[in-house]
Amino acid sequence: MHCSSIRHISYSLPDKILTNADLASLYPGWTEAKILEKTGISQRHVVTDTETAGDLAERAAIKLFDEHQIDPQTIDFILLATQSPDYFLPTTACMLQHRLGIATTAGALDFNLGCSAYVYGLSLAKGLIAGGIAANVLLLTAETYTKHIHPMDKSARTIFGDAASATLISVAETERIWQFQLGTDGSGFDKLIVPAGGMRLERSSKTALEITDDSGNTRSQDHLFMDGTEIFSFTITTVPRTVKETLEKNGLKMENIDLFVFHQANKYMLDFLCKKCKIAPEKFYMNFADCGNTVSSSIPIALARAAKDGTLKPGMKVMLVGFGVGLSWGATIITW
Repeated sequence: MHCSSIRHISYSLPDKILTNADLASLYPGWTEAKILEKTGISQRHVVTDTETAGDLAERAAIKLFDEHQIDPQTIDFILLATQSPDYFLPTTACMLQHRLGIATTAGALDFNLGCSAYVYGLSLAKGLIAGGIAANVLLLTAETYTKHIHPMDKSARTIFGDAASATLISVAETERIWQFQLGTDGSGFDKLIVPAGGMRLERSSKTALEITDDSGNTRSQDHLFMDGTEIFSFTITTVPRTVKETLEKNGLKMENIDLFVFHQANKYMLDFLCKKCKIAPEKFYMNFADCGNTVSSSIPIALARAAKDGTLKPGMKVMLVGFGVGLSWGATIITW
């Protein structure tokens, strides 16, 4: 069986920035300090009307190629995780094959997952390499959730930012991507959802009707809805169990893990999980104050930043845990 390893990670953030001051000016009773206290986020990068997830993914991939002298022709499979594709069809990954100058012999596909997508993407890449189908997999994550959010929905707009990442996973002499623990609970599909726009409920004047909830958040069925209370409950129940199961599956104990990198959801949730999972704070990495919750890109951005700031060093064992929309979750361990 062929072994696999993460070789390099790069990421891309849109130029446009939405600060807490910008948001505080829109929401009566909310201040910059209150938003920072509630979320741990001071600003988020957001796309313009003409920028797409495909554009962000292209930039992240070009950055990866340029920074690490990677020949696009060596890529033999493209995986793109996105819930805001450029089109319903064709697949955005197929367009990126052409735009990035990758050989036409490469496979390419999109997969629709959110906050657990990076872990799932690593599992797909590992499977492609283990099966001898590919030797160099380009895993892209790209999300423009801000296009789904109503401007006056402070519950979501204060949290999410747009971003993309590019990861090269290649054949290795030793296995550096360990075993996975994955899970799904589709009964919670409506806890984080854009109700209208697909084939189940097409957009119309009826779905565009705006309502304001008891907390003062305005949205329509055309916009993203997040049941924060239910998502929090799901997370604090599922993640600690998943951490335990992932350790058991890989024959490891908590003390064997050098760094924990969870989906960078928000400070309140991560602080709670750190305590509930009994992780030493110095082993629990958080770095999202300047970019917000970037959904599928949050884990790779955190990994890239941890490597850059010296927190993440070669040889470290890192547990990755993603969780959210679906409801879906996944965890694995990597050797950096």
